[in-house]
Amino acid sequence: MQQEQPQHPLAEEKACRVWIEAITPRIDCGRFPIKRVVGEQVEVSAAIFADAHDLLKAVLQYRHGNNEWRELPMCNRGNDLWTVEFTVDTLGIYQYTVGAWIDHFSTWQRDLLKKIQAGQDVASELLEGAAMIETTASRALSPDDDWLSTMAALLRAVEPQEHMVAKATGADITAMMHRYPERCREAVFAPALSVIVEARRAGCSAWYEIFPRSVTADPKKSGTFKDVEQLVPEIVGMGFDVLYLPPIHPIGRTNRKGRNNSLDRASGDPGSPWAIGAEEGGHKAVHPDLGTLEDFEHLVTVARAQGLETALDIAFQCSPDHPYVREHPEWFRHRPDGTIKFAENPPRKYEDIYPFFFDCRDWQALWHELKSIVLFWIERGVRLFRVDNPHTKPLPFWEWLITEIRNDYPDVVFLAEAFTRSRVMYGLAKVGFSQSYTYFTWRNSKHELTSYLRELVETEVREYYRPNFFANTPDILPEYLQFGGRGAFISRLVLAATLSSCYGIYSGYELTENQALPGTEEYLNSEKFEIKPRNWKSPGNIRAFITRINSIRKNNIALASNRRLAFYPVDNEQLLFYGKSTKDLDNIILVAVNLDPHHVQAGWLEVPLEGFHIEEQEVYQVHELLFDNRFLWQGRKNYVRLDPAESPAQIFLLRRKLRTERDFDYFM
Repeated sequence: MQQEQPQHPLAEEKACRVWIEAITPRIDCGRFPIKRVVGEQVEVSAAIFADAHDLLKAVLQYRHGNNEWRELPMCNRGNDLWTVEFTVDTLGIYQYTVGAWIDHFSTWQRDLLKKIQAGQDVASELLEGAAMIETTASRALSPDDDWLSTMAALLRAVEPQEHMVAKATGADITAMMHRYPERCREAVFAPALSVIVEARRAGCSAWYEIFPRSVTADPKKSGTFKDVEQLVPEIVGMGFDVLYLPPIHPIGRTNRKGRNNSLDRASGDPGSPWAIGAEEGGHKAVHPDLGTLEDFEHLVTVARAQGLETALDIAFQCSPDHPYVREHPEWFRHRPDGTIKFAENPPRKYEDIYPFFFDCRDWQALWHELKSIVLFWIERGVRLFRVDNPHTKPLPFWEWLITEIRNDYPDVVFLAEAFTRSRVMYGLAKVGFSQSYTYFTWRNSKHELTSYLRELVETEVREYYRPNFFANTPDILPEYLQFGGRGAFISRLVLAATLSSCYGIYSGYELTENQALPGTEEYLNSEKFEIKPRNWKSPGNIRAFITRINSIRKNNIALASNRRLAFYPVDNEQLLFYGKSTKDLDNIILVAVNLDPHHVQAGWLEVPLEGFHIEEQEVYQVHELLFDNRFLWQGRKNYVRLDPAESPAQIFLLRRKLRTERDFDYFM
């Protein structure tokens, strides 16, 4: 008796002749999810092929959470590249993959037509087709099964072969056979890939940073949450979406820093908000000078009612006076002499801060406690967190924490304040951070800006890394702003707000504050170490300009995404010319910026007419949005002159066609 051969465990899989590879988007072979916001599309492509010349069918399979899989047919773009788009409309995790199989019936139809056109006898081929149709009828639903059986019988009838071929390749039989495809040897790419879908503000938002204690007229008296509440209409009026507050917790007294980061503090110096923790409490308490927890919750509610979300700083570090230092000394690194090691970033020293020791034996308890801090503020209405120095904490910790939080609160947004090596910054984005600070602050020339932005929007980085272009921060006053004057502040604002869908400014930007400690990028008399009252409407402010920029952002959907950013030629190295558009070209924005804050610069812009479906001789309208001017342009090249004393930038809304004579008269 012949012994039965054991079946290979992958026999069925290996019997499939279809090969699927090079799926995009896919991050690190599927290790990390790509990112989208609610309402965006995911364009999936894959290389799909098989041996010989059989025709294929391919589908995208996708689902939200554990819901049933849905399918969309993929389109063959040639050279074995198949594509399709699907829309993500719900917060949370989607899965997607690709399935493909040999389409035997379509292959048979194609070959049948070739043979009959060559004058060959196809009697045998018609019988093969009839057999395929009968097999399909056996698994079809009523009444389709009867219809298919009738069609199979017709192919066996004695009629001229040309008539039989016409029936066998008609639209009705083709549609019916595709309704019940033969997929027993379908190839499915595994494991499925993931996309995390976040709230819209994760993909498009304008941030405004303010120190609550400085919302006061008296430099010796702290402002309060109630004072900030009174300022909310002004911030909303400027068009911002997010009110970002630095740490609001009690500030330690041991080694408290004085003005300009001095170790010699005077009586009454408030200290750095990032030196968190005192006898009044730690990360789950508010500084008593700012008000109460109830006052904070009221601020969050009032701001949200006016369309302004509150973002809170999460800084996982402690002052020497933090309750954790006393209650959990094992969470900190101790020197051989028994003292706790304070934070350092040579040559900088932070004697008022103890970092957590993530290599401690009790690391699990530490992780859970830090998670509880985030949950504490979520329960008080916060949905956006700017995380201080996340690159100094382990990536596995952030992956765990953000996943844990999003399991219950998928609308939470995390912004990474990580000025470090690019791989680390990208790693933080992969493990879950929604947005990130960037190197934009130090990119000033045309080459620096274009090469950096192309890295962000033209490589796979765009699938998981969302740049937030802060033009300044309490830590960083770039040299460009120190010496460029008012024009520098305006040009950097335009660049930040139009190159990136997410951007931010730190209060004082609207007043063009530019006094630095000599030889540094640190603000002179930094607000990090003192209360700093401001006259928000002092002469020379650029509040109206900021308001206009944010209004342009809100009214032009092309600026809500970075995916269609493109740079265009201009014959002056001091001018940057770029644009964004919607996929259907319903909204086209072109931006010209003078990168030289000291001199007038002029040049010829080159508009990519073919990309906008404009003929060479066609007259088209441009509406300059900053100053509400309208022009008629014709042809590829058009002239601009940008004076930094007036405005170093122009933002054009391009209209492709003159609709009526009235429109022509109006724009002339």
